[in-house]
Amino acid sequence: MYINDVIFECYQDTTFDQVERSINQYLDALRYQGQILGREFPIAIKDGYFQLRLVTPEPNSLHGSFLSPQGKKAIEGLKQAGLLSPKIKLVGEDLNSQASADTQPPWQILYTTYVHTCSPLRSGLDLSPIPLYQIPTIANGSQKQAIKWQEDWEACDQLQMNGSILEHGALHEISSTDSHLFRRGYDLAKRIEYLTKVPTYYYLYRVGGSSLAREQARTCPRCQQDWRLPEPALDIFDFRCEPCRLVSNLSWDFKK
Repeated sequence: MYINDVIFECYQDTTFDQVERSINQYLDALRYQGQILGREFPIAIKDGYFQLRLVTPEPNSLHGSFLSPQGKKAIEGLKQAGLLSPKIKLVGEDLNSQASADTQPPWQILYTTYVHTCSPLRSGLDLSPIPLYQIPTIANGSQKQAIKWQEDWEACDQLQMNGSILEHGALHEISSTDSHLFRRGYDLAKRIEYLTKVPTYYYLYRVGGSSLAREQARTCPRCQQDWRLPEPALDIFDFRCEPCRLVSNLSWDFKK
């Protein structure tokens, strides 16, 4: 990931409300296209301009060629609010983050956890994130559906990890093929595979279980066929069903 400074300069008299609204609309469009990461973007007010710092998947993630229709409309909104097009300065690489995938993988996974802010689409080669703006838009001209699914999955993961409230309901959503979140994500993975022509798997979280032997003998929850891998893929996925496009882990209670 990369850190960028973004400056918005005023070219005519305007109001703070107009500026705030137009910049936030621009940031929303970038976020729902996968061009920027995170949810909170503090804006510093300086003499005649506004400045903020953004994290992006790649050095050129903010290039106009990646903008969604909503992003292009937001650029026009900036002008109407009295702001020039944003000036972008690359600060450098974020050393605490994972680098984005640089090649098209032979397979990919829809995978995230509550500690991740990067793209939920991961390379099957090394689990590196694939920037969402690099694939065809999923629906309505943007990647918003993928971002919203990721937010919901991470919220459920946070609740089940905290183990204080709504733990069982949250765990059901991320670990069961009967959950609403699974149906959304599974349909999303199929849509991404159709658009990219790359086999796209859905990650099914697994924890609990009565014994290691029973865990190792688990079958695919959709087709009930054997899906255990000879060796874990990417050190996480002990199970993979190619027909059903599912991957999962040996229960974290038994995984070494």
